Amino acid sequence: MKRGDFMNPLDNYIAESTECDFKSAVETRKPKSWLKSVSAFSNGTGGVLIFGVEDNKTIIGLDDIQTDSEKISELIKSRITPHPVFSLNSVRFDKKNIIILNVYPGHDTPYYYKADGVTEAYVRIGNESVPASNHILNRLILNGLNKSFDSLITPFDFNDYSFSKLRERYKSWTKESMSEKFFDSFCLRDNSGKLTNTGALLADDSPVLNSRVFCTRWNGTDKSGGKIDALDSAEFSGSLITLLNESIGFIKRNMRTLWSKTADSRIEMPDYCERSFFEAVVNALIHRDYLILGSEIHIDMFDDRLSIYSPGGMPDGTFIQNRDLNNVPSYRRNPILADVFSKLGYMERQGSGLNKIRNAYENSANFTKGCEPVFYSDSTQFTVILSNLNYKLNKEKVAVGSEKVAVDSEKVAVDSEKVAVGSEKVAVGINNFTPKAKEKMQAAIKLLRDKEYFGRSDIAEIFEESNTSAGILLNQMKSAKVVEPVTGHGKGKFRIKS
Repeated sequence: MKRGDFMNPLDNYIAESTECDFKSAVETRKPKSWLKSVSAFSNGTGGVLIFGVEDNKTIIGLDDIQTDSEKISELIKSRITPHPVFSLNSVRFDKKNIIILNVYPGHDTPYYYKADGVTEAYVRIGNESVPASNHILNRLILNGLNKSFDSLITPFDFNDYSFSKLRERYKSWTKESMSEKFFDSFCLRDNSGKLTNTGALLADDSPVLNSRVFCTRWNGTDKSGGKIDALDSAEFSGSLITLLNESIGFIKRNMRTLWSKTADSRIEMPDYCERSFFEAVVNALIHRDYLILGSEIHIDMFDDRLSIYSPGGMPDGTFIQNRDLNNVPSYRRNPILADVFSKLGYMERQGSGLNKIRNAYENSANFTKGCEPVFYSDSTQFTVILSNLNYKLNKEKVAVGSEKVAVDSEKVAVDSEKVAVGSEKVAVGINNFTPKAKEKMQAAIKLLRDKEYFGRSDIAEIFEESNTSAGILLNQMKSAKVVEPVTGHGKGKFRIKS
């Protein structure tokens, strides 16, 4: 035990600690009141307990620091298992004695409070120590075993699954064919041919049921919508590479890129910065907590913003909105997945995703103050909110291609056809879509024009793609009013409008 005199001991210790609790006395009859914080600090990033100080930081002191120190040490060793790493220091300030208990982050998690007939592990949520939920407890167990979710072995046989999306991306990025050694060197399978969770998440038909993405383009600035709640929606499953590509495609087809003429060129002004939402989706897929069963990623687009929700909060239990974004240390919840995505060119090992999202957004041509990306987290989620950079231009008219778009809340002129949605007029011609979607619709029209009727499966067969992708194309054609329903041949049949 060390003794010393400090000018301002509270400032010294609070400044050096990410977590700090104050206790007016050393409670021995009901020590759980402070021992749960010892458990939580050990299960997290560490912390400090200061005895002899009230919650308002008023120093009242302790009468017998020797006895109190011995009691603190005894209770920790008898009621916290396994034994955590801690140190005790006594400090005299203004003729009053206080005790500083430093609890260090543990390597043998979870650390339990074990007494009174209960065994509970605690974690820090905000400034409170609370019992760990099941998925957090599972993660603590894995951390204590020096393992991560993505490294665990599954019951699925490698030979039962294909990896065409993974091979295709590898070839595209590295210009080389992916060898079989890749599956072993990047821990996608074990020596017996069983997939790891990384391998299962990257398989074309991923067997990880909660690895899905739900995308919705809502009608308006909230989910109430009016007569029509959603303008577009899709659910994606399969390889993480498929989830990434489909999610980015959904965002692109539900946003517009405006432009402004200059003397010798033009400045493009997309609703959302692609670099920013790409990084946000990658982070959501790679860093999400897959131990939270029955959860999935949600991408919600509104008139004024894009929201990307991922299951699982900050690994250390802190809230991102309370952190200095310039000094958030990199923590990879799924390090093997992160390594694979780095090898595929989707992300960097340095963990600079948050700064990329912010910097790319703030460097956009149509960025205005107040449109900065917003990051929010709690114990179960991490959400990124990106403002529609063109939403504030609702009083201006901006040239888009060869057409004029009235960017206000009442009318958007993009084509000669318009559809009433609620009290608004929304353009629905093919030209309202991205060039890629427009080209694909034109090809579909050409190939299907002579058919008496067709459905989603017919489109999937023609383009040799999944029913999900075919359904998306069919919905786009319906929105563009280039198809009309046909009755008498079963549900979901259409033909090209003459």
